[in-house]
Amino acid sequence: QVQLVESGGGLVQPGGSLGLSCAARGSFVRINVMGWYRQAPGKERELVATMSSGGRTNYGDSVQGRFTISRDYMKHTVYLQMNSLKPEDTAVYYCNADVTTISGLLLDKRDYWGQGTQVTVSS
Repeated sequence: QVQLVESGGGLVQPGGSLGLSCAARGSFVRINVMGWYRQAPGKERELVATMSSGGRTNYGDSVQGRFTISRDYMKHTVYLQMNSLKPEDTAVYYCNADVTTISGLLLDKRDYWGQGTQVTVSS
């Protein structure tokens, strides 16, 4: 069983900064892609940023140049540094990880999600 434990989030003024972190807990063989998605009220969940096990990053268009994703591979943790925040960044942010585990005699590869953390950008 894999759990993603998120921390960070909260209320910040426009133009401010905030950091999120997400640690993977449990028994697994490998964490492949790890990253963040967000969902605002009435909208679909969208990509924020992901980072592969090889360090390749992928950002959503709306956060490019303002947000930075990083990983600590030894701690199985992904971080999201959010700068120059805008009211439209307000959303629930979800950690996501593509994880390989052992299921019986087989390898099982699937997506896991964190519980979500609220980020509110408002004056």
